[in-house]
Amino acid sequence: MARHRRKRPGWGRWTAFFLILCLAGIFFFRWSNHSLQTARFTFRSKRLPEAFDGFVVVQLSDLHGALFGENNRTLLRRVRAERPDAIVLTGDLLDRYRGTPYSYAVELGGDLAEIAPTYFVTGNHEWAFPNVLELKRGLTAAGVTVLSNEYAVLERDGARIVLAGIDDPNGYADQKTPGELAEEIRAGFEEPFWLLLAHRNNYFEREYSLLGADLVISGHGHGGLIRLPFTDGLLSVERTLFPSYTAGFYSANGGEVFVSRGLGNSGPSFRIFNRPEIAVLTLEREAP
Repeated sequence: MARHRRKRPGWGRWTAFFLILCLAGIFFFRWSNHSLQTARFTFRSKRLPEAFDGFVVVQLSDLHGALFGENNRTLLRRVRAERPDAIVLTGDLLDRYRGTPYSYAVELGGDLAEIAPTYFVTGNHEWAFPNVLELKRGLTAAGVTVLSNEYAVLERDGARIVLAGIDDPNGYADQKTPGELAEEIRAGFEEPFWLLLAHRNNYFEREYSLLGADLVISGHGHGGLIRLPFTDGLLSVERTLFPSYTAGFYSANGGEVFVSRGLGNSGPSFRIFNRPEIAVLTLEREAP
């Protein structure tokens, strides 16, 4: 009696499976690094003036020259849809490894300023370029308020809050310090509600949390690059394992910080389970 051997799957089937797997990996990698995510958060405070209840702040951080749509049209459309009262840019618009031209930051800043009042502080990458003052002048001419250890007063229905911003620690050594800026704000206003834009998330616990701001708004951490369950990200931008202060709200020393996961990548880095983030912060007055 003849015996029939069972046929094994041919190489064609394994090749097709491998190609499908590769295509799925490419799609997932592109989705993780180029698909915008709008993430909405609420910051509640008893100290917030009633007139600012519902005030919407859109934070964009760590673009590193990234493009979302032609001339960032997709990004701009998504920001406009949130109807922000203010837009804050918390550093690293440029990327030293890519040699991002100043025109990238200036054009984007001008487009954002047409949507809502826009404020900018430098990150570490801006100071890796030869002339930060040129960038600041360009942004100012485009309608962006550049905060270099300075503050702006926001007014609404007769009430005021303070929005302050500090240069990255790589900035000029002879300029006003964050501590001096905080003292200036306290001297100029009676118990003001104030927000502080400060690029570096990893300076919050030891320095920025001690300044007295109601909320510090930071970036720099890129969400820990690779986000895994039950972690705060796998890698810091300094390449240390399991960093903290990489995404969302944190408290230390009586201060509070919100950290954006950012939008771009620097040099050869990439994101996994960590899509580019448009952070939308709504301020709410908490009942006394």
